[in-house]
Amino acid sequence: MHYYTALAEDIRSGVAHLLAEDLGPGDITADLIPEQQWASARVITREHCVLCGVAWVDEIYRRLASSVALSWQAADGDRLTPGQCFLTLEGPARSLLTGERAALNVLQTLSATATATRRYVDLLEGTGVRLLDTRKTLPNLRLAQKYAVTCGGGHNHRIGLWDAFLIKENHIAACGGIAAAVSHARRLSSELDVEVEVENLDELDQALAAEADIVMLDNFSLDELREAVARTGGRAVLEASGNVDDTTLKAIADTGVDGISSGALTKDIKAVDLSMRLVEQGAS
Repeated sequence: MHYYTALAEDIRSGVAHLLAEDLGPGDITADLIPEQQWASARVITREHCVLCGVAWVDEIYRRLASSVALSWQAADGDRLTPGQCFLTLEGPARSLLTGERAALNVLQTLSATATATRRYVDLLEGTGVRLLDTRKTLPNLRLAQKYAVTCGGGHNHRIGLWDAFLIKENHIAACGGIAAAVSHARRLSSELDVEVEVENLDELDQALAAEADIVMLDNFSLDELREAVARTGGRAVLEASGNVDDTTLKAIADTGVDGISSGALTKDIKAVDLSMRLVEQGAS
């Protein structure tokens, strides 16, 4: 299945789950508001961030009430500044408030991933090194967070366990070595990339001899990364992983690796501070 087709389906099913979780048999607090009451609302950010989650919010309000009109002043991937209004809504007051928390939850979570990614991408500017995500995503948000990474300027590593081989320590042990694991992967598929995770330079040599497409250098020191780049000489794509943060990212990139992967983009995020307020009310 094409990634974006899968993402569209994921948005629909994800929103259905969000609303079922929050709404249950009905929003009893919203029922305090007259059914015919109309309102408009503004959504702002209280901090610098990169926006992500527009399609999810559109789907939330499409399901709640087709009469709700959303006007976006920013798009996914845009940088926002504190106090900036990036969305206005108009429609039944009940529907606006029923969808508020579900909408803010998805926006603040996906924008957090996009923002973390953009911070790292900015630090890598001019190096030519690609920033990659991992499978260390929040439960049930794999495709959404992968999309958010692209909104922040990063690149997706494999989506799941099916679209590329990533031969790690336990696979190597179970297969009887790096050469045997790579050889078996080639027999299973001649089209998919074969990546091997290595923990030292000797294992790197084995992966290169086995003609792996990509080698992940796990927790290598800077000196070891430089030596790995020299030994590889362009025979494989080199991905650095481990000990990646704001203070180490640029130094890792300067060793000459092709990419840097970080699980922090998706698992160590802090939700962006967003707020929705009604600004006008009246009878419909």
